[in-house]
Amino acid sequence: MRQRILTALLLLPAAIACVLWLPTPWLGSLASIIILLGLWELTRLIGLQTLALRLAYLAANVAVMCWLVWSVWLGLALGMVVIGAAFWLLVPLWLAYPGAFAGPSRQHVAIKLLAGSLAAIPAWSALLLLHGDGALGPRWALLALVSVWAADSFAYFSGSRWGQRKLAPKISPGKTWAGLWGGLAGCVLITLIAAPALGLGWLEIPALALLALVTGVFSVFGDLFESVFKRQAGSKDSGALIPGHGGVLDRIDSLLAALPVFVVFKLLLGL
Repeated sequence: MRQRILTALLLLPAAIACVLWLPTPWLGSLASIIILLGLWELTRLIGLQTLALRLAYLAANVAVMCWLVWSVWLGLALGMVVIGAAFWLLVPLWLAYPGAFAGPSRQHVAIKLLAGSLAAIPAWSALLLLHGDGALGPRWALLALVSVWAADSFAYFSGSRWGQRKLAPKISPGKTWAGLWGGLAGCVLITLIAAPALGLGWLEIPALALLALVTGVFSVFGDLFESVFKRQAGSKDSGALIPGHGGVLDRIDSLLAALPVFVVFKLLLGL
């Protein structure tokens, strides 16, 4: 726990500074590196052993990112975000059958690789759309990230203190219903505190609270979805790059689900 806290204290200010002060293209480049590291870990989890195939998979994702940047960015990126949100709406069906696609067949590996891309590229697009949306864009992007981090932290401490009933014992035995409710409460609390910095008044508070709840729920889906892959692989973490936190994918799994949903619901709620 000490190592986990120390690492967070070092990385959190750097992440906040990057989101608030980096230009959107620079942030996009940094975010793409982080996401590609997560996808690299995914290829190991699902059993893609050949180095050439792993590199080819990363290259294909880079190609899609470059295509989005070089094409008509806004329309294509928003469409990609909607596809990502639709994908996460279907993920609970996969979570209901955590043994699905568990075998090492080529078809199962291909399905998991596709799922990884459907999680990664829309999340990257969502972050850049938020960040580049006017003067308040960086603040909205930071809110999306911080709300998920708050949900994760509140879930950990409330689950440790009051957790008894398991949320998804076949997928992640450590997660509890108390952790879920605590995480959602933390997500809403942090989001509402941020309302003045976003120029929102009292009339927008209900919509903002709803946005936080939806974001928090889908962040849990992202966490559980990666847990399915780890459980099938017999691995506790996706990697060991971040001391006390595991791998990169372990740190961004919730964000991959939350970011596209955050953007879509922000638009639907008129925020």
